[in-house]
Amino acid sequence: MVATGAATPTLDPTSFSSSSRCPRRFNAGFLKIPTQLLPATERSPPPSRSFRKRLECSAVAAPAAVGEKAERIGSLSQVSGVLGSQWGDEGKGKLVDILAEHFDIVARCQGGANAGHTIYNSEGKKFALHLVPSGILNEETLCIIGNGVVVHLPGLFNEIDGLESNGVNCNGRILVSDRAHLLFDFHQEVDGLREAELANSFIGTTKRGIGPCYSSKAIRNGLRVCDLRHMDTFGEKLEILLKDAGSRFVGFKYSRDMLKDEVQRYKRFAERLEPFIVDTVHVMNESILQKKKILVEGGQATMLDVDFGTYPFVTSSSPSAGGICTGLGIAPRCLGDLIGVVKAYTTRVGSGPFPTEVLGKGGDALRAAGMEFGTTTGRPRRCGWLDIVALKYCCQINGFSSLNLTKLDVLSDLPEIKLGVSYKQLGGKRVESFPADLSILDQIKASGLRSVARLEV
Repeated sequence: MVATGAATPTLDPTSFSSSSRCPRRFNAGFLKIPTQLLPATERSPPPSRSFRKRLECSAVAAPAAVGEKAERIGSLSQVSGVLGSQWGDEGKGKLVDILAEHFDIVARCQGGANAGHTIYNSEGKKFALHLVPSGILNEETLCIIGNGVVVHLPGLFNEIDGLESNGVNCNGRILVSDRAHLLFDFHQEVDGLREAELANSFIGTTKRGIGPCYSSKAIRNGLRVCDLRHMDTFGEKLEILLKDAGSRFVGFKYSRDMLKDEVQRYKRFAERLEPFIVDTVHVMNESILQKKKILVEGGQATMLDVDFGTYPFVTSSSPSAGGICTGLGIAPRCLGDLIGVVKAYTTRVGSGPFPTEVLGKGGDALRAAGMEFGTTTGRPRRCGWLDIVALKYCCQINGFSSLNLTKLDVLSDLPEIKLGVSYKQLGGKRVESFPADLSILDQIKASGLRSVARLEV
């Protein structure tokens, strides 16, 4: 990984005192994306102390800027989206929670319980959400789980029960697509067996069964939410899935008793879920016609996209802009503003290439400062410097109208900050775009961060 200097995105003008200290509770700001995003082709000097101060405090709105902030949020298009622009865990849920009061609907379009979004209510109570959209804490917001999501019903009900036990009313506020696929416990078991089978080449999944469930969907033997309305044939369809898993994995033990118990369990689930089930494609498109404001909450991030990410070390869905249309059944022309959420540094969980990764004590320090442990699994996240090459790639794919920069305060006490703004292979050959070939990415990683330009603080 080599840095050759960098131009910078343009910050929206915000008033602040140059001598003020940025409060730790403000850690996000919006950046407008210039026509040509980083990396720059010509060398430019490192940012000065004053520039870093402006960047650090970009989210601290003085009274004069409060109205401008509200106006900017209010001007977001009727259908807007919040998407991850790294390898996930950028802080999407927090932004969705903030924006939800300005929208009628918050919708999930892909992924499943592998998404972990941590938000807090006005009393400081922490909520870790995995399937329920992060708009649920705003009592006026309708939350939709779209057709592109894979739904683990025990997990969904646990989330709803947890919310309601803490005073969050979910009655009539959560709709689940009748086209969404059901994720069963055996999918989770198969996920673990598959990872064990891969041995040293394991993906590092959350083992929540996401990949196996999408596999069932892709080979067309999966069960959908609408199948819960036909329990007379539900058992036959489920048996096909269970037998398939039993024949594929030696460690998976299928029995008729297992099938019988699962069918009885899902009969109970079907009764409870019935009030939530709707045709969300119809609801979404009718809401658009009625001029209701819709915010789409992406799970994971573009660098984990099954098509555009560091394949095969990716998720099994499309967390980029295209997944919004296929995961909710809305037309591309309906989409407006797309906000890319990016941390001031980079993290990822699981295996796979990570060109700007910081190993050893440096990585440990970043992890501790940023409290980088997974919401879904609790796993420590791998940490590294901000990768501008990957960020530019994500911007190209999604066409973000703005970036939401988070966790700047984590970098406040570091003696130096590094940015990766270009890739070079061993031997010095410049890589002009984000590579699909993992062997090239491995070479970039192998070159280390020794040549990254030091930034004066």
